[in-house]
Amino acid sequence: MSEPIYRSRPGGFGLKPASQAEATRINDFVWLSEGLSNSYLVVTPEGRVVINTGMGFEGPVHKRNFDAVDRGPVRYILLTQSHVDHVGGVELFREPGTEIVAQANNRACQEDDQRIHRFRVRHSAPFFPIAVDRAEKNLAVQARPEPTITFEDRFDFTLGGVRFELLATPGGETIDSMCVWLPEHRIVFVGNVFSALFGHFPNLVTLRGDRLRFVPPFLAAVERVRALEPELLLTGHFGPIEGAARIREELTRLHDGVRFVHDETVKGMNEGKDLHTLMREIRLPEALELGQGYGRVSWGVRAIWEGYAGWFQQSSTTELYPVPAREVYPDVVELAGGAEVVARRARARLARGEAVAAVHLAEMALAFEPTARAALEVYAAAHERLLEESGGVNFWEVGWLRHRIAWAKSALEELA
Repeated sequence: MSEPIYRSRPGGFGLKPASQAEATRINDFVWLSEGLSNSYLVVTPEGRVVINTGMGFEGPVHKRNFDAVDRGPVRYILLTQSHVDHVGGVELFREPGTEIVAQANNRACQEDDQRIHRFRVRHSAPFFPIAVDRAEKNLAVQARPEPTITFEDRFDFTLGGVRFELLATPGGETIDSMCVWLPEHRIVFVGNVFSALFGHFPNLVTLRGDRLRFVPPFLAAVERVRALEPELLLTGHFGPIEGAARIREELTRLHDGVRFVHDETVKGMNEGKDLHTLMREIRLPEALELGQGYGRVSWGVRAIWEGYAGWFQQSSTTELYPVPAREVYPDVVELAGGAEVVARRARARLARGEAVAAVHLAEMALAFEPTARAALEVYAAAHERLLEESGGVNFWEVGWLRHRIAWAKSALEELA
């Protein structure tokens, strides 16, 4: 097998708001405008098709880029999923008669986003501070489009001699995920069906907060795209993947790698192993190597476990009641002799290379005395050690660790 493709593609830290001066030409009739998610333009003699539209504040960039290529009427806007970075610029592209096409679950997904909008904004801020800031400042209207055409499994149309086949792939990031297939040209637009970074283990649940994503539908989505035998795969982020053999190899690696983690997790559950043991033990074999710059295998194990079994792990009666362990932290710290004593123990655990244990202890000390300097210092140091040990690879992990380091250092500055 070839070297895994993720090694030669940008990682999560390459996700930037749209700012490019012009669209990138893919071929004679397909153009790309990059941003927090890709927007594509398909030009035909009878008008234009826009696939995804970016965040609301990115829409003007995408529209300017595409209008510089062609000013024909926008006949269709195709939404590969309902996330805000795909639908936000719809109103800028919509014209009289424009059809907006989405999978039938699009409305339900957008309603979910609205229900927990403030929650999602808060939980997204540590990871997408620029995007959240721009969106909150209302630099442009963030569309919440109502599709004019929805479909369950597939929807076909032809425009200007180009045939479009829209295929539902509900195992993607959302239950309204779909792919756009141009059969005569062997081109497939997959959006984020395979998660944000192609060639990486998918994010079965995100740190910002989303519904759990289940493995069997994900595998079915991979199989549906693989069966098309595309020669050009256009993703939701970064550039195209070319070559039928290369695409088939990567889709097979992705399918088999995710299935391996799923099957090993289920096997361990049935053998009576606990969740954290499985998170530590399950590793991808070398032949199924996937990047872990967005999703991680250990997080996937947890998502699979909780997707099947829910939140109750039968490890403690306290799981049943709304009294978290942190509520007794002050009692433990008081019995231990105070925050300074516990912070010293945290520092000792950190010195032994046990950064997560040090965080546990520092959090206990801070629950007892929120302004304990020694506890704040070891808390920051432990997160810095975790960041160093992470290798700076995973977008979500790095974003969270940096967020907590900044919080601790800000608290220390206030004590100065």
